[in-house]
Amino acid sequence: MATKIKEGRREHFRTSSGIELPVDFNPSNSEPVEYDRELGDPGDFPYTRGIRRNMYRGRLWTMRQYAGYATAEESNARYKYLLSQGTTGLSVAFDLPTQIGLDSDDPLAAGEVGKVGVAIDSLEDMLRLFEGIPLGEVSTSMTINATAAILLCLYLAVARKQGITFDKVNGTIQNDILKEYIARGTYIFPPEPSLRLITDTFAFCANEIPNWNTISISGYHIREAGSTAVQEVAFTFADAIAYVEAALKAGLEIDEFAPRISFFFNSHNNLLEEIAKFRAARRLWARIMRERFHARDPRSLMMRFHTQTAGSTLTAQQPEVNVVRTTIQALAAVLGGTQSLHTNAMDEALALPTEDAARLALRTQQVIAYESGVADTVDPLAGSYAIEELTTEIEQRVVNYLDKIDALGGTLRAIESGYIQREIQNSAYEYQRAVETNDAIVVGVNQFQSDEGSQVKTLRVDPSVEADQIKSLKSLRERRDSAATELALMNLEQAARSTENVLPRILECVEVFATVGEISNRLRNVWGEYREAVTL
Repeated sequence: MATKIKEGRREHFRTSSGIELPVDFNPSNSEPVEYDRELGDPGDFPYTRGIRRNMYRGRLWTMRQYAGYATAEESNARYKYLLSQGTTGLSVAFDLPTQIGLDSDDPLAAGEVGKVGVAIDSLEDMLRLFEGIPLGEVSTSMTINATAAILLCLYLAVARKQGITFDKVNGTIQNDILKEYIARGTYIFPPEPSLRLITDTFAFCANEIPNWNTISISGYHIREAGSTAVQEVAFTFADAIAYVEAALKAGLEIDEFAPRISFFFNSHNNLLEEIAKFRAARRLWARIMRERFHARDPRSLMMRFHTQTAGSTLTAQQPEVNVVRTTIQALAAVLGGTQSLHTNAMDEALALPTEDAARLALRTQQVIAYESGVADTVDPLAGSYAIEELTTEIEQRVVNYLDKIDALGGTLRAIESGYIQREIQNSAYEYQRAVETNDAIVVGVNQFQSDEGSQVKTLRVDPSVEADQIKSLKSLRERRDSAATELALMNLEQAARSTENVLPRILECVEVFATVGEISNRLRNVWGEYREAVTL
């Protein structure tokens, strides 16, 4: 006699992307998996199971903690603390003025200096930021986009001061400007010159900095803006395709720059969907690079990615519960095969993380790495009916989006028409409506509330930081060789008006102490500024 299945807790069970989930996955409702074509061994095409044969048995993922606030000195102290606690790579957060090419004394920077990241105006700040940190031994990721080329050159100038040759420098710049137009807003220049700046960076790094990752194409901010898991991968890959096409148009060979492309994804709460998302993305990217762009170097086919747990899921209510959310999200990233991971601190819905909260977030990674056992065998969920079916379904839905974007005329046209932005806005609206109607439960927010206020200690940036930074900047301008600075800026402006690669000129500028704002303004003189069209 068959057992009657009780009515469910709700009418439908779906993932964030709207994928309907059966009561259970089994051979009757799952497509058979063709192992060699759809999975392959770890380290082999299509890399569904991971980009290295032994994955974390050989080397664990890089444990990063995104940090930066106030002054270079304070951020430097936090980096040294995190390194002493076991982080294996640095991840630098810059304040908003630095991100949009404004010096700290610019009137538009008022009130924002050092608030959401560290303020960097010049090489003097960068030298203080990395004082006592040997750049030849530490991998550094910098979350910077519109001014990525400038911050990279500042980093290289520090390395040169430390006596480190560029071939020994290792790290990543985000350098993903298209997602700024889509989801985040820290752009400066229009799309065309912004893409030129990125391809110039590709070419410069290919020749000068062989171990540097020239771009980290970011789905993270697309997801934070409200997209689904499928949209996160689809729109990230649409951006990636646009970058590859721009580089090819600029005369670069695919295997010359593709091995240094990396990605940056979000990890959310739906454990199975997130694991499947990472596996689907890795498989699809390998196919795109081989079949669409005819890459031949295996390194060009391997999707290497950093993951950060989902800031948008953190709650100000009962912030201690965020530790549980972050643990689930970090576990999904590891089971999905990430190469690098940042775990958010429990207090980040309230303020920048305190030292104690950052340490606990790092310990979360370390427990997963050393105590859970999930890193001891490669892709342990391979062959699961649920995981393989979700992996295939996500991949197909991403392909459908990419076909739609191609039909619209490509990524730039899809952005200009507002198509991508509207898709994200609609998903964000649907999720918020689900929370408000209790169709989606958020512990501590719309269910299981507590009347007790949070006792979590939070970090506050001293308001004097801005005045001190402005004073330091004024002193630099008085002390530097003004004629040398002006000559370097003039040469940069001339290069921007031509087809010359601008990176060597930017490097010359930072080494004579031209500021981030001054360099950005010279490029504004040539390229103009982007003005966003309102999308409803």
